[in-house]
Amino acid sequence: MDLSYILNELAEDRSQYFNAIAPPIIQTSNFAFDTVEAMRNAFKDEMSGYLYSRGLNPTVDILRTKLAALDNAEDCLVFNNGAAAIFAAVLANVKSGDHIVSVHHPYTWAAHMFDKILPRFGVSTTYVDGTKIEAFERAILPNTALIYLESPNSWLLDIQDLRAVAELARSENIVTLIDNSYCTPIYQKPIELGIDIAMQTATKYIGGHSDTLGGVLCGSAAMMKKIFDSEYLCVGSGIQPLNAWLLLRGLRTLPMRLEHISRSTRTVLAFLKHHPRVEEVIFPLDEDFPQYELAARQMSGASGLLSFYLRAETIGEIERFCESLKHFRMAVSWGGHESLVIPKCASFDPADFDAQKKLHRLVRLYVGLESGEYLVEDLRQALQ
Repeated sequence: MDLSYILNELAEDRSQYFNAIAPPIIQTSNFAFDTVEAMRNAFKDEMSGYLYSRGLNPTVDILRTKLAALDNAEDCLVFNNGAAAIFAAVLANVKSGDHIVSVHHPYTWAAHMFDKILPRFGVSTTYVDGTKIEAFERAILPNTALIYLESPNSWLLDIQDLRAVAELARSENIVTLIDNSYCTPIYQKPIELGIDIAMQTATKYIGGHSDTLGGVLCGSAAMMKKIFDSEYLCVGSGIQPLNAWLLLRGLRTLPMRLEHISRSTRTVLAFLKHHPRVEEVIFPLDEDFPQYELAARQMSGASGLLSFYLRAETIGEIERFCESLKHFRMAVSWGGHESLVIPKCASFDPADFDAQKKLHRLVRLYVGLESGEYLVEDLRQALQ
């Protein structure tokens, strides 16, 4: 299906809403029925029609259809945020006594679920080095039900061989789930590589304006129905119509924004790689990246997130660098119009800083919609 068609026409039956170019925000809590039989059928299966906006909603459905098509998936569910999407996908596929294999250092709230919530219900998790398929093979147990992936990871940008992991999991009847927020379906299509559920945080590139939250799950119709009937409806974490409309707006310009961001990121990357205060830059499609060949094989592009190790003897040097930046804002997340910086040392007590530990000197940058040259000048003055 053509990308331009998906973003601009798919699921938009404009004749149903006065031929308006922009779809309406159907801001309603519930829907009326003409007959008791129609209401009875809706009660039997909330995914068969419109009953209550906790489940299906026309504005949300336009977004669902477009996102499923982007991932070449059969269906899609959209949540209020990425953490909710991960939570629902995992809970739908594990039960008491099950085991999960996850990549090292996953997203904060995925780790919280694995370490704090699921153990209360007898579900255990083993963390592995996802860069090695052998690590997954060794970690699988007879009760392993789910493999959780992040490729690339959002800090060290480690990637996994998605096709190899998918084939391994399928041979063991294990469900695979990936956080694909870094690439979006524009630059990486996990479903085509055999992954069961592709998740992304729509807060980031899909929204693109840092003004709404969202989380996406794409997969088979059966898997989405399974999640919808239980976790989606019960937890009540489905996205609201206004937020869905904002994500639809963001989708219109997604390819152009990613193209501009990717170009500026290359400019920033080239500058950092040759600066004496930078020890090492981490970016998946840089030829010096340890997994470059795999990244080039399963990713058609890389976006605006990169990390680097600052040459610093004290935590104060890192703090001064970050605080001296004028155009990179210090904040979490990424994917919006604004460029961002976050130092790893913000996540621990300054008294624990050890310059010999590379991770303590790690800084993550997000390159937004500003020009690459504009951002390089900001980095240059801050590194001085």
